[in-house]
Amino acid sequence: MPAKKSAAPNRSLKVADQIQRDLTEIIARELKDPRVGMVTVQAVEVTPDYAHAKVFFTVLVGDPAESEAALNQAAGFLRNHLFKRLHIHTVPTLHFQFDRTTERASDMNALIARAVASRSKDD
Repeated sequence: MPAKKSAAPNRSLKVADQIQRDLTEIIARELKDPRVGMVTVQAVEVTPDYAHAKVFFTVLVGDPAESEAALNQAAGFLRNHLFKRLHIHTVPTLHFQFDRTTERASDMNALIARAVASRSKDD
């Protein structure tokens, strides 16, 4: 008889996905802090016990460091709004972190373009 698989990892992903959708909406509609620029919530990672959530974001307009500070300062406010929307026992404490993935990808694309350009000059 195969071992019963836990539904927890799947549920954790669903909760993280719901937090991401709700936070995107709450930040856009409810958060009035001018330091938070045009923020996009890229991903949410929730701990197995749902006590903490790491929220990765990028900034289209604004200063990433200022936005991160403002979001972390507003974490309690945002968590409170999440509490009203999510129907789970424990709403995680939010920890915002600027996501440099797109920045790094852009840098890598520039390096690749330069390498290709220099190679074509050599040929």
